[in-house]
Amino acid sequence: MKHCPPDINTAVPAEFRKITGSLFPSGNLPADKKDGLAATEGFAQALGIGTEYKRLLNLKRDSAEMLEFLGHFQHNLDLLIQKTWVEKAEESLKEKLLDELPPFMNLIEQKKYIRALEKFGFILDELAYLFFGTQSNENDFAEYTFRIDTQIGLFWWYCSRLNGLKDTCGENITDNDTLWAVLLIGICYLTNF
Repeated sequence: MKHCPPDINTAVPAEFRKITGSLFPSGNLPADKKDGLAATEGFAQALGIGTEYKRLLNLKRDSAEMLEFLGHFQHNLDLLIQKTWVEKAEESLKEKLLDELPPFMNLIEQKKYIRALEKFGFILDELAYLFFGTQSNENDFAEYTFRIDTQIGLFWWYCSRLNGLKDTCGENITDNDTLWAVLLIGICYLTNF
């Protein structure tokens, strides 16, 4: 998953291509903020987290309820990493990944969403490796995950799109609402995983 082959969108089942195409049109974020928020809500619905996602999206980002939710996310992700069975030689990967969580959470707290998305992409790459082994680095990984389950496939497709988002969108994105909305998709999904 560290690379995103040009044909990754062909792995997406036809009924989800409109939703995925609106979330990351041409590999970028939607140009219009309203379209971006609508795209994230539609994608969250397809992932099965629509109601929770919409509720969270409407919370103030620094509210007590949101901070509590982010604490649950961090705890759940920590447990996912710790409880994943790996070969003895790969234990250091788990430790390295656990070390990435506090800096990621700090980026969210500082509202540096483009950098948070970039770090989240890295975290998700490593998490995919913990879950799926070397299969996560294969060109057909997206297709493989869709064969397991449509929602799992959509989630790992989303993860693959985060990689390189900074390169296609640049550092000067001023629409923090859309960046937050895109980031919140993955956070919400993993919290409810």
